[in-house]
Amino acid sequence: MQTPLPTNVPSDSAESRRLAAGVLMGLFFAIGFLTCLNDIVLPHLKSIFALNYTQATLVQFFFFAAYFVVSPPAGMLIRRWGYKRSIVVGLAAAGAGCLGFFPAAALRIYPLFLGSLFVLAAGFTILQVAANPYVAILGPPETASSRLTLTQAFNSVGTTIAPFVGAWLILPSASADAAVTDEARDVAARSVQLPYLSFAAMLVAMCVSLALMRLPEVRPEKEAVASSSVWSHPPLVFGVVAIFLYVGAEVAIGSFLVSFLRTPTIGNFDEQSAARGLSFYWGGAMLGRFVGAVALRTWRPRYVLATFATVALLLVGATVLLSGHAAMVTILAVGLFNSIMFPTIFTLAIDGLGDRTGQGSGVLCMAIVGGAILPVVQGAVADHAGVHLGFVVPMVSYAYIAWYGLAGSVKRPAGVAASSAAPKEASLPRATHS
Repeated sequence: MQTPLPTNVPSDSAESRRLAAGVLMGLFFAIGFLTCLNDIVLPHLKSIFALNYTQATLVQFFFFAAYFVVSPPAGMLIRRWGYKRSIVVGLAAAGAGCLGFFPAAALRIYPLFLGSLFVLAAGFTILQVAANPYVAILGPPETASSRLTLTQAFNSVGTTIAPFVGAWLILPSASADAAVTDEARDVAARSVQLPYLSFAAMLVAMCVSLALMRLPEVRPEKEAVASSSVWSHPPLVFGVVAIFLYVGAEVAIGSFLVSFLRTPTIGNFDEQSAARGLSFYWGGAMLGRFVGAVALRTWRPRYVLATFATVALLLVGATVLLSGHAAMVTILAVGLFNSIMFPTIFTLAIDGLGDRTGQGSGVLCMAIVGGAILPVVQGAVADHAGVHLGFVVPMVSYAYIAWYGLAGSVKRPAGVAASSAAPKEASLPRATHS
């Protein structure tokens, strides 16, 4: 049975919710687009600065480390200013990060690139901490997983388009000559200036537009929480690890796909063709999220999660064992089964937190730091054993996620607001109109 909306919601709330959903879809598109560009920028900077794989993966480390550092203050910001104002602040910070690429490219200083990526990611952290629970709250709790999966499908639209745009705007200058002369390196570095200035303008425009909109706000239900700490809620505790490993696996695979597809024994592609191959990986995630939004309304989310994680585990295992186009197909197919993992883990983890949903969201977003750690681990393996064997690292992640779906996401009587794991009994806060 659907949870009724509060009686004090104004009559225009349905229209406001649709507007909010549209805004959030645009936000997730922008986050996905710019996050995926890291997979293009990473090999680009590797060429410009003559980095090894471990050094190059600092791009992902600094980007995703921001989620760990900024998530706690983002949670406090949301409690003080609310969802809408926090999203506006996040957009402004992300725009500032994009602007930082201009001096970084002009001076050709690698640490300045990393700093700009950190600021950009800090803005995205605030957006993620605010937007994920906001989507879950904007409707009946029993369809929260489906709703967040559908909204994050637009994140995948961004990640699907980004490799084509990045290959067109950035990589033409990332030729083999970029590692030969300083002049060629300067040209290659400056190729990121115009794209990121354009992205900064887009984010600022979104920031101003959102500030002028009237969106629903959240009014938590305090009786939903029986414990003083979110850490006594087992699905959240295990979910933090699941988010850490999922984001780490997804980012690690994406970070090494260009190098993997360029390997003579796999695809032997040039850099631009390999970059466009990323679109199949992220495009699979997009397709899977649109399909998954429907599937999650039919089957229990935790069983769908366990099934998808198991298939992803088998595909990555096949990639390690195979070579040539067969290995290429299996690793690209992982994107399809990554699709529903983040939104499903997220909603299973916060289910039952009530007025501590924002706090739980902040903790989960801290776990996105997995995207900083696992690519570096995979980079170290790749430096010593080759890019091919480096894909052993994500296999551990998918094994744990499969366990989380089957057992770790089930609520225990000792947890917060213990209840059935069925999504229809979720107790999320409800949205009202501000």
